[in-house]
Amino acid sequence: MTVEWRGKPVWIIHRTKEMIDGLRKTDDQVADPKSDRKQSEFQPPEGLDPETRALKPEYMVVVGICTHLGCSPSDKFKTGAESGVAADWQGGFLCPCHGSTFDLAGRVFKSKPAPDNLPIPPHVYLSESKILIGENKKGA
Repeated sequence: MTVEWRGKPVWIIHRTKEMIDGLRKTDDQVADPKSDRKQSEFQPPEGLDPETRALKPEYMVVVGICTHLGCSPSDKFKTGAESGVAADWQGGFLCPCHGSTFDLAGRVFKSKPAPDNLPIPPHVYLSESKILIGENKKGA
């Protein structure tokens, strides 16, 4: 699902157990596995699981704009070699303009043009089926 926040697309993706398990396999391939760089700029400050970059592991909430030049990456959820991705691909996103790839936590792979992971907007779960984008637990 795509929604808009501050004029930017926000992707809300339900991840299966297999997708979540695949994240561990990409830790050594991504540039910033623990999202340590630019933490305050690229993810809300509290409550995220560092492994899944999520408040709830089964949901990925990211701004869908490549951190290289602002293009919109395409989803490549199918595992394995597909449309120019590696044979060990665990699923994620490919920016068709310059070839940056992101895993299913929005983490950018090493040696790609994009310098950073996809940003995570502030958000809070109001219920099991409602998310409020733009606020965190403290109402900021």
